[in-house]
Amino acid sequence: MIKASMSAVPDLIVSFLILAALLAAPTALMAKARQKPWPLRTGLAAYLAGIVAVTLLPGSAGLEPGQCDTGIPADVLTSASSLLNIALFAPGACLAVLLFRRPVTVAAAFGCLSGTVELIQSAGHLGRACSLTDVAANAIGAVLGSVVGAIWLYQRQQLPRRLARDLLWGVSLAAVTIVAGAEIFHSRIDSVDVVAMDDQRHSLAESAVQADEWMTTAAKGIYGDDLQVRGTATKKYGDRLKVTMETNRGSISGWWPEKSLESAWSSNTRGDDGSLSQAQVAAAADEFAHKWFPKDVAGSKQRSRAIGDGATRAYVVAYRRYAHGVLLPMRLDLTVTTTGRVIGFTARTVKDPQLPSVTIDVTKARHLAQAETGLPTDSTLLLAQRIKGNWRPVWLVGSGKQDIAIDAATGERIGDEG
Repeated sequence: MIKASMSAVPDLIVSFLILAALLAAPTALMAKARQKPWPLRTGLAAYLAGIVAVTLLPGSAGLEPGQCDTGIPADVLTSASSLLNIALFAPGACLAVLLFRRPVTVAAAFGCLSGTVELIQSAGHLGRACSLTDVAANAIGAVLGSVVGAIWLYQRQQLPRRLARDLLWGVSLAAVTIVAGAEIFHSRIDSVDVVAMDDQRHSLAESAVQADEWMTTAAKGIYGDDLQVRGTATKKYGDRLKVTMETNRGSISGWWPEKSLESAWSSNTRGDDGSLSQAQVAAAADEFAHKWFPKDVAGSKQRSRAIGDGATRAYVVAYRRYAHGVLLPMRLDLTVTTTGRVIGFTARTVKDPQLPSVTIDVTKARHLAQAETGLPTDSTLLLAQRIKGNWRPVWLVGSGKQDIAIDAATGERIGDEG
């Protein structure tokens, strides 16, 4: 509440002087006309003008009109903002108690004033941020000021007027304020937990830094310690971060906090003039895979195929894992030159799903597919697929110019919507 005004001190002073003149001068004149002591009344009017100037001076807060911050920070009573808000209301409440000699009613009235101010800040287009923390701090300030005022009166043997009535009026006003305020805020104001949002941003920033450090370490391990990082992009997907890094040696991406690499491609994608055989290239790929993807290659089958011709050819070395003949979703493909250099890789790190038993064999799957299309079948593949959120064993049967998907546990045709 107050911090938004401190950055605009010149405007604040001008606003205060204008409001003080509008409130204090008539108050002093009326007090003199009624032959009442005017200094205390005038001082209270001027102080109320100061509260209005500080709290309702237009600013540039981050919340939209109709929103209110309902978050409670850990330092709710010790932060600089809270202490300023406590200090803002305490003197005014003390002056009011000295004037009216009704501490309970004054404390409730200043609490009501704080709630009204926050409601105006939220509903109006003032560029000010409504905050329940401010209401709490102001209420504490009002109570402290009222207590100080009451002690001052007792020391001068000026007892509060009609203590029972003061207590009744104060409690009633506080109750009405709380009930009415809660109803208005519930029906007209949107709650925004700025504290939680700040915590999330802070956590995301910390995670991004840690993810960047991990990715830098991985990039150096793959491309060499002398690489230069040119840029890093981090994108949030739910609770995960996808980190993509560009270096002078190539690109690399992966997921945090799992620390799972997804892909990497060297800036030099040409084959090397090496002498390694296909078996030796496969061995080099196996060493790389076990270093960077130990869990993924465990229990998997390796296959390799050449791309290109001559000494500069390269090999794609693929790793796949099977369970009871079903191809599992894990994927790892390495592209390796005849010198053993890994040009790049793509990985799909997925935990092996629990699948129902396969009851449809390949012959039955072909028969079901042919019954659907009326055409002969020419290829089959049994793999795990996620169908409507659940992993299922699925036969993909090529029939004509399309693939027919059949649930290998039930024999049911899986439509395109699956």
